[in-house]
Amino acid sequence: MKTRGPLLFSALVLVVGLIAAVRPADTPPGDAPSVILKTMLANLQSYHYQPQDIDDDFSERVYTQYLNDVDGGRLFFTQEDIDAFSQYRDAIDDQAKAGEYTFYQVVQDHLDANMDKAQGWFEEILATPFDLEEAGEMRDPDDDAPWAADDEALKQHWHDYMKRELLSQIVDRREELEQDTTGAVQPTLDSLEIEYRGKILDRYQDWFKRMRELKPSVKESQYLNAMTAVFDPHTSYFRPKDKESFDIRFSGRLEGIGATLQTDDEYTKVTSVVVGGPAWKGKELKEDDVIMGVRQEKGDLVDIKGMPLEDVVDKIRGPKGTMVYLKVKKPDGVIEEIAIERDVIVIDDTYAKSLIIDDQEGNEKIGYINLPSFYADFQNEDGRFSAKDIATELEKLQDQNVDGIVLDLRNNGGGSLRDVVDMTGFFIPEGPVVQVAGRGMDKEILSDKDRRVQYDGPVVVLVNEYSASASEILAAALQDYGRAVIVGSNSTFGKGTVQRFIDMDRTVNGYNDIKPLGTVKLTMQKFYRINGGSTQLRGVTPDIILPDSRSLLETGEKEQQYPMAWSEIEPAKYSQDVYKIDNLDELKARSASRVADSPTFGRIQENAERVKRQRDRDTYPLALTDFEELQRANRTEAEMYDDLFDDVVNPGVLNLEVDLEPILEDESKVARNDDFKQSVGKDVYIREAVQIVEDMVALGGKRVGNRD
Repeated sequence: MKTRGPLLFSALVLVVGLIAAVRPADTPPGDAPSVILKTMLANLQSYHYQPQDIDDDFSERVYTQYLNDVDGGRLFFTQEDIDAFSQYRDAIDDQAKAGEYTFYQVVQDHLDANMDKAQGWFEEILATPFDLEEAGEMRDPDDDAPWAADDEALKQHWHDYMKRELLSQIVDRREELEQDTTGAVQPTLDSLEIEYRGKILDRYQDWFKRMRELKPSVKESQYLNAMTAVFDPHTSYFRPKDKESFDIRFSGRLEGIGATLQTDDEYTKVTSVVVGGPAWKGKELKEDDVIMGVRQEKGDLVDIKGMPLEDVVDKIRGPKGTMVYLKVKKPDGVIEEIAIERDVIVIDDTYAKSLIIDDQEGNEKIGYINLPSFYADFQNEDGRFSAKDIATELEKLQDQNVDGIVLDLRNNGGGSLRDVVDMTGFFIPEGPVVQVAGRGMDKEILSDKDRRVQYDGPVVVLVNEYSASASEILAAALQDYGRAVIVGSNSTFGKGTVQRFIDMDRTVNGYNDIKPLGTVKLTMQKFYRINGGSTQLRGVTPDIILPDSRSLLETGEKEQQYPMAWSEIEPAKYSQDVYKIDNLDELKARSASRVADSPTFGRIQENAERVKRQRDRDTYPLALTDFEELQRANRTEAEMYDDLFDDVVNPGVLNLEVDLEPILEDESKVARNDDFKQSVGKDVYIREAVQIVEDMVALGGKRVGNRD
């Protein structure tokens, strides 16, 4: 099954000058949705690397994509609905050119009516006890699954869907109760059935309520993104609020109170308080508090009953130094007003951090750097940039006279293209890092132009199947230069395309009364390794491949919907004389020997087979005895591997002394730092990476001193 995959930070470049010059012409007047649709398509046609003809083929793809986006679980539509939609299968292109949402509106009308019908069904189903031992089975639908033939079949699908949820919760609870040693009276099966049937009812009623309250702009955005999806997996439309959220994730900072919120009935509930944030420091706002109203420094209290969560967040967020007042109902029923001064909340976990691994066996001191993303805060003068932070970490580690460095890019989805070019340059003298080509194949070579080499010693780069985009650029460049050993799973993600954000307000004149229109993130270029090959679809194959529990699963860009093809161009001219790996075969042999002798890596490979078997299962029994037997068998098998990462394999994990003072000043940082060190201490992949660095030290390599 092809999907649109997880959201990844995409490689970005600044395009302010380009955007200012873009003026798609002849966008006719209309309401906001119409203008947004036309302006988005104009930008896609003008700048996308692989523009699509807005024709019947485009219409067919959007038709299929949108119906799967709206009802991937096959819970709302029947074949009768699909038959009603089919007249629009080749008409969406004409509607889009005219700025019309006819197909979208027809689907929404059917969805609204069918939600009413489905709610009646699940409330009726959950009003009556299930026959828990009645035989049957349920198959999980995928994007190719047919819709129910009629209402009777769809109602049965809801019955089976509800029953499977109920069985899952009863089985989980019964396993918990088996661990109870207090001697308390155990609930009967009938009482558990009643309890969880009620909880499922509450949850689905809440879900339907939230779906009905979705803003039109959110639903329209889903339709627009069904259109962007057929261009490629990384092209998408962002409402202004969505772009704001992206910027927060990308920069790792926001201004507000530091609390995670969710809709709870008609109000908003605090689900967690960000440790170290303004709310946490104030000690008054707590988890499970219900926010009933919001007041600004100047203004009256606004009752937020029934207000969408997005609007509540808007009222609570605000500039650093300003006050917000929350009317809060505590879990014991007490209502009070809490004053919180907003501040900048820095999400430390998104930033680079380093440790020393003092290997007691090899008598080596290895630096370890974890980089979660190639973040860049272009919005703030004092913003954090990943390249600058890595330069700082390298300097600190060299002050500690480390013998080598492990750079961990696992699960790093990418980010700023500028930062990855700068960062690669820390390990080589000046030279090309990545080649970029637009749709006219106008090639540009992005190079490090700084002859300084911030670190000239042995380097291992850790990657996995979720290392994408900018991570793949860095890994590929250092591999091509022979500068670092790349270590990890079978391949990286395989995202070899470059996206740029275009503020649509700047691409069309007028319409000030309906702006902001939002932003379109579109693929404008492909990037290529300096050896001429692309990472698109194929990713980067590590020099040393380690067993991985997900190695047998089909993952990565090639599994996304409508990915771009692999291609190659002429290689660039490149060389470096900083540290040349000329003993890779011996490094591979030594690593392979350790892995073969490692019980842990052997069990990881066994676990990969278990993970694939469970991932491939799509049919589940609906009789309690059979379902419980399956769940217990799966859990028993999974528990065999629960202790894979329990043992400390890197005992000498230490903070750099220069980092300790700011950590010890904040108890929240102490806790997070302890967790970070413990995870590194138990990580067998880091252990093997450290040993590979030690082999590099022992075997030697062509190395010269730092350059100025």
